[in-house]
Amino acid sequence: MRIDRRKALALLGLGAASPAAAQMPKPLGVSFQHGVASGDPTQDRLVLWTRITPETPHGQIAYKWTLNPLDRRAGGAKHGSDVTGPERDYTVKVDVAGLDPGRAYTFSFTSEGVTSPAGRTRTLPAGPTKDAVIAVVSCALYPNGYFNAYQAIAQLDRIDVVLHLGDYIYEYGGPLGYGSDSAVAAERPHDPPHECVSLADYRLRHAQYKRDPSLQAAHERAPWIVAWDDHETANDSYKDGAENHQPATEGDWSTRKAVALKAYYEWMPIREPAAGQTLAEAGARSFRIGDLAQLVMLETRLTARDKQLVYDRDLIVDGKPDVAAFKAKFTDPTRRMMGPAQEAWLEGELASSVKAGHTWQVVGSGVVMGRLRMPQIGRDLSAADIAGVSEQARKRIERWQPIAQLGLPYGLDMWDGYPIDRERVYDLVRQAGARPIVVSGDSHAFWANELADAGGKRVAVEFGGTSVTSPGADDGLKMKIGPAFAAASPEVVFSDQGAKGFVLLTLTHTEARGDLMAVSSIVSKTFTTRAVKSFRVVPEGSGLSALKEI
Repeated sequence: MRIDRRKALALLGLGAASPAAAQMPKPLGVSFQHGVASGDPTQDRLVLWTRITPETPHGQIAYKWTLNPLDRRAGGAKHGSDVTGPERDYTVKVDVAGLDPGRAYTFSFTSEGVTSPAGRTRTLPAGPTKDAVIAVVSCALYPNGYFNAYQAIAQLDRIDVVLHLGDYIYEYGGPLGYGSDSAVAAERPHDPPHECVSLADYRLRHAQYKRDPSLQAAHERAPWIVAWDDHETANDSYKDGAENHQPATEGDWSTRKAVALKAYYEWMPIREPAAGQTLAEAGARSFRIGDLAQLVMLETRLTARDKQLVYDRDLIVDGKPDVAAFKAKFTDPTRRMMGPAQEAWLEGELASSVKAGHTWQVVGSGVVMGRLRMPQIGRDLSAADIAGVSEQARKRIERWQPIAQLGLPYGLDMWDGYPIDRERVYDLVRQAGARPIVVSGDSHAFWANELADAGGKRVAVEFGGTSVTSPGADDGLKMKIGPAFAAASPEVVFSDQGAKGFVLLTLTHTEARGDLMAVSSIVSKTFTTRAVKSFRVVPEGSGLSALKEI
């Protein structure tokens, strides 16, 4: 009897595939075009991130991940597997638990025989901790320049954590938009070329940023702790809308906000919200750095912020300033930057940190907390100061003068626009006996500020970080306006409105040092990095000293 060879092979598990196997999709090829990242470190957990790009989008893609200690001590390696798909834009996020405190690791991913780049990361320390080094960064406008600040961070001799305070992406679009006059704008157009409104738009914009090699290098270097500000959704956003959102043409704000945050959580190494939390609420979170510091990240955009006041709308009435009416709105105690729930949470975080004996409480704020005043001609700016500026710059400075003469704030989108809420924060600091170091973004300028309450008592210091690439005031005015801001603003010790870079914050139990690190260029890939200024602050009883230039 003749036996059918194909049936015999099939019985042995060899030869032709079964009908079910024949229907399985064949690997179509994948790549890791967006690098790897890690984030939200605690003493025993880390979030690992990557994105798997299929040559042809198709269903679910399987992957494996590995995490290995850098030291030679036995044990501690972790690995796992899962699948990702179009429902999360083929991004991958793994929240790895059971890790050792203060331990450094390498990690990578594999899929369909392809291995991702390797990343370095580490958990936060527990117990006695000698020091910590944190890079603070914000505001990266893609068309306006190369991300040299990220490259500089990747090249640091030591970095424990990168703290990103927002405007990681910008939602703007169009060839004539913000930053389009840069020398490198033509080679760095936004993708998509229009403003981001839909989920697909925000995903494409995140993907474009993550393809940048300098940004990839910084993500691969150390774990990040990230927070959004406004441009991750739309310019000058608040809980119910944004300056750059027009419902008539761009639809419902809550829908746009939801898709922007969905893309953010897909593409960023941030821990997913806990049960019962919304995406926006999960932005406020804290991290303990041994016995040295508590890092508290605030969410001041999308959960409780009331609509910003605007001088042209709220101060000027029938062509004249109505100061009394403006100040009534300005000091209205019902206007909020943070809601009662986050305020109560902050109270608990500060109190528990002081009780635990931490030397410092580092507060991450998306916007500047210090009181900033506009420079006034004849007081803070001389005729010689503005002699060489362009006519456009002169008109801009002149437009400031009515506000400067009234002693009103420079920026109403900052904490200056919500002074009663700021006093509430200062009350919590006093009650806890905390020593806050505020680090802030958004302003595209370096600031070294001594923060005081309404009674003039120092309650904190602030290091405001400049931008990675976004234009500062100097860029538009073609002059050095920072010294004039410092002269006009009693809380400002130093300001540089033109530099691009990051703040390097080094914490010990005896001092905190803030180095304002600037890159020499954002329009050349060849650059140097230097400290524009360096300041230190030391503990003084239950408070802290004044800033001292090093």
